[in-house]
Amino acid sequence: MIAHFARSTILRVLLTVGILAYLLTRFDPADAARAIIGIRLPHLVAVMGLVALDRAMMIARWYVLLRASGTPVTLKSSAWIFLVSSFVGSFLPAGVGGDAARAYALSRRTAEGSEAVASVAVDRLAGMLSIVVLGVAGLLLWSGRLDDDIRSSVWWLAVFVGGGVAGAIWADHVLRAIMPASMGASGLGVRATRLASAVARYRARPAALVTVMVLSFGVQLLRILQAYLLGLGLGVDVALGYYLVFMPVGLLMLLLPLSVSGFGLPQGVIVWLLRPVGVPDVQSFALSTLIVLTGLAGNLPGAWLYVRRQKA
Repeated sequence: MIAHFARSTILRVLLTVGILAYLLTRFDPADAARAIIGIRLPHLVAVMGLVALDRAMMIARWYVLLRASGTPVTLKSSAWIFLVSSFVGSFLPAGVGGDAARAYALSRRTAEGSEAVASVAVDRLAGMLSIVVLGVAGLLLWSGRLDDDIRSSVWWLAVFVGGGVAGAIWADHVLRAIMPASMGASGLGVRATRLASAVARYRARPAALVTVMVLSFGVQLLRILQAYLLGLGLGVDVALGYYLVFMPVGLLMLLLPLSVSGFGLPQGVIVWLLRPVGVPDVQSFALSTLIVLTGLAGNLPGAWLYVRRQKA
């Protein structure tokens, strides 16, 4: 397992470095640095306020799932686990590192490990589904003005992610249909079945799921607005409607465990998606970098909480 983790980490580092190296050949890195440093302060302050608000909504979303499952965890403890695991996840594979840390921390506080992992899984699935819906909405809004390659890529990504979310929610049925009896009796098969059953139980909690989806849409809209404000602060002249097209794709790339702390692949995708609307690569690179950096800044309260707990 350690060897596998080391290999995957090396691959992510190489992918991140390769993409960044390619992007930096297309403009003067000093120009990108000046653009990042020169962002208008009022826009940056407003974005950090929105980052704090989206973190609060994400904590509330997860707490709704915990309450619905009967997990004996207070809101204060939920917030502590979420913030600290988000900070720890900054140094782990993007997208899944924080989730893994959160599931592990919660499982140590409850006797039902599968329910702990299921709450994190459903939380993530709700986030991904809301991203896909907003991406499709943006695609429909801009369908007549998009490059064919971009339109096709967004549609296929929406179908792939939407199908994956549906398969995960109904994983209990999927496993019963495809898992051989011998595998089902193994340790891995038993754990997979327990997790699938725990996720499936949320299908019988429609009120919680509706609340979680509403909060998920709110979180993703806040992130799109953050990107828009960062763009305005950098002087990027792109309509808010187009952010509904490229930001959901960028957010999905941030969820994939293929980058280091969100750098690399998400930035490359955002640069590619902003080219058709005439944004220079240096500006789109600065924007994508600030999106990642402000997200990482939103994880810093977790560092303070962790240090405070260690000193107590």
